[in-house]
Amino acid sequence: MSFNEVFKVGNNISLPVPAGTASGDPVRVGGLNGVAQTDVAVAGDLAGLNRDGYASIKLDGAHQLQVTGIVAPGDPVYIDSNLALSTTAAGNSLFGHALTTKAVATVGPVTVRIDTTGPATASA
Repeated sequence: MSFNEVFKVGNNISLPVPAGTASGDPVRVGGLNGVAQTDVAVAGDLAGLNRDGYASIKLDGAHQLQVTGIVAPGDPVYIDSNLALSTTAAGNSLFGHALTTKAVATVGPVTVRIDTTGPATASA
């Protein structure tokens, strides 16, 4: 056993997130994709164990999230700088892959498996 191990499994951790982040929101912290499991902690919030400006983030798994665009299982889902998910690759970062079908281009629920392979930004 190594003595420098910090987390046995590092897929559920507290990370800094934008103000207003709510439980269930998709997030991207640097090259890490995840889904907030708690609301962002704010000053005086005694309900959680996160520092101010942090939330508990799940970095793996599949989650039902709001996605703009038509998708089929296996299609890539991208996240933009506003943390919105869509099928638009240009200028956005890969967030994960659809596990369900959505046949309309408007915003709607899609089960998305989080991509854990590392930072990737689509080219134009």
